[in-house]
Amino acid sequence: MGKTELLIIIILFNIFFVMFVVAVVIYIRNYRQRKKEYLNEIEMKNEVHQREILATQLEIQQATMQQIGRELHDNIGQKLTLVSLYVQQMLYENKAPEANERIDQVSQIINQSLQDLRSLSKTLTDDNINQKEIVTLIQEEVDNTNSFKKCNISFEHNFDQLDLSFVHKNVLLRITQEFIQNSIKHSECKNIFISLNTSEDILWELKIRDNGKGFDLSKIQSNGIGLTNMKNRAKIIGADFHIESYENTGTQLHIILKK
Repeated sequence: MGKTELLIIIILFNIFFVMFVVAVVIYIRNYRQRKKEYLNEIEMKNEVHQREILATQLEIQQATMQQIGRELHDNIGQKLTLVSLYVQQMLYENKAPEANERIDQVSQIINQSLQDLRSLSKTLTDDNINQKEIVTLIQEEVDNTNSFKKCNISFEHNFDQLDLSFVHKNVLLRITQEFIQNSIKHSECKNIFISLNTSEDILWELKIRDNGKGFDLSKIQSNGIGLTNMKNRAKIIGADFHIESYENTGTQLHIILKK
């Protein structure tokens, strides 16, 4: 074998070796890419599944409360009403003044308990969220809070009706309530501004800000129950959650859900 043939063999061997190495590198890169895509897909499916579980839990919780409310009204409420009638009969038939005084006290306690039970039953069975539009629910919360005259709250929106499920309306309302309560309780704010809007690309966008004293977000992020509750509620429906707060500049909340 001459030098030329040997040189050609070496060159070919090197070419094949380089091609082999390149093929291995490409295979490893593609494998890692496919693995990454697979893991991302699994993670996305897990997130969707988790949101579905949380949403289902919320709906089950609502249905359970309504069932408890109906049971309180139809069962325990009727029994207390019957006891109240018996006590009134005893009060009418008894002629002893001292006994009548005690029976009257018992009657008052029963009647008060019956009123409390009816109020609780009405609260549990109230299907307010399903029956009303989200802008109506938030406006009612704003009006109720403004009536106490502790803080002035304004609410703006660019729609009157929006087809939202119970879960979405519940999340929006509870987050709004949480922010209002925290602002009034902790921030010493004078004003709270709320806006809820929709557009072609966005199902809804909620912005809430106050002009309170603000806080250091890093100090309460790990143990702030109110902040954690709001984050978890936004996570239920897959909404982007962002909050900013600086001392003496107030707090701003921004939650957006794209279509």
